[in-house]
Amino acid sequence: MKFLDLCKVYIRSGAGGGGCVSFRREKYIEYGGPDGGDGGTGGSVWAEAVDGLNTLIDFRYQQHFFAKNGQPGMGKQRTGTDGEDIILRVPVGTEILDEDQETVIADLTELGQRVQLARGGNGGWGNLHFKSATNQAPRRSNPGQEGVERTLWLRLKLIADVGLLGLPNAGKSTFLASTSNARPKIADYPFTTLHPNLGVVGVDNTEFVVADIPGLIEGASEGRGLGDLFLGHVERCAVLLHLIDGTSETVAADYHTIIGELEAYGGDLAEKPRVTVLNKVDALDEEERASRLKELEKASGGSVMIMSSVAGEGVTEVLRTLRQNIDEDRLRFRSTEEETPWQP
Repeated sequence: MKFLDLCKVYIRSGAGGGGCVSFRREKYIEYGGPDGGDGGTGGSVWAEAVDGLNTLIDFRYQQHFFAKNGQPGMGKQRTGTDGEDIILRVPVGTEILDEDQETVIADLTELGQRVQLARGGNGGWGNLHFKSATNQAPRRSNPGQEGVERTLWLRLKLIADVGLLGLPNAGKSTFLASTSNARPKIADYPFTTLHPNLGVVGVDNTEFVVADIPGLIEGASEGRGLGDLFLGHVERCAVLLHLIDGTSETVAADYHTIIGELEAYGGDLAEKPRVTVLNKVDALDEEERASRLKELEKASGGSVMIMSSVAGEGVTEVLRTLRQNIDEDRLRFRSTEEETPWQP
């Protein structure tokens, strides 16, 4: 499994180096005095959101991250070397949770964002720091400060503009494949999608990111099927696209199943803007279309669009409706300038 969105890591910052007790010893200098240097600072542990990652799979093979300790001080007023920091490079959209998996320490939602997870220990003072008029030959120094050891959880929530919702085999992967360059697995049996997929969709010279997650079934909030953990990947979406299988005999019940799972998941997910679409209408005649569209509009209490991802019917209208629900600052605009062909 190449996709991983939840992992446990163990981190420890470096301890500070101890101070040095030393005295200047040179020929013809009878009272050289103290010259013990300070210890170096221990390395810290950082997390940074970097480009080019969309999974936490790297943390499956390495879970322990220990920063270097600071070096102890030396004579001749020499300070010990600071320990090297360690940086955990994570995808954009990673949440860092405490060991209880509930307390959010940091949420890295922007590229290049950094947060310090464990600060390195300070280096101890050498005996030079303790010199005074009444104590001109101190024989004491401070030990370095201990490092910080923590157990943390990393949870990835993909950054997408549109999230796809629906029962298994509602046509989510087919929609993503027909509107983007993504190639998710498509088959005629449930749960063909086992991990989230991302695709960039374009309409009217604008582009936005669509996230396809595994299908939900009744009782997913209680662990049935693949559970509802994948719903975390659509929490950051601006709008949800709810696909209903038009060939199902119970379109109203299918609609209420997904809504019930959203409400059971909690948070603001059930309150997000939602576009409800009756999918696979190419397999229905006019009478079946009208009856199931009417039934679904009554169940949802709002307008319902019709679409066929295979035949391409209604796809553009759905994309334009989704675009209207996405803020302008989240959209990416295509260049309208025609590129001049290269000539030698």
